[in-house]
Amino acid sequence: MATVDNIRNGLIDKILSIKNKDFLLALDKLIASSSSDSEIVDLTKEQKIMLEMSEADIKNGRLISQEAMDKRNLEWLNGI
Repeated sequence: MATVDNIRNGLIDKILSIKNKDFLLALDKLIASSSSDSEIVDLTKEQKIMLEMSEADIKNGRLISQEAMDKRNLEWLNGI
């Protein structure tokens, strides 16, 4: 699996080979708009309640495996 540094260096190499100014401008805009490090998301009261409920479920062992959830969803979708 590639490390972050390997991925970054590979991207830099590819970017250095691009000659299309419009493409580079679009790429710059995409990278600038996806900078989520400084973006703070405000949760609604309902979202906070749901997260608290989820944490309580985890703490109290009320869990279901992904496999069991997939099976339950398929049964529901098939009307069983």
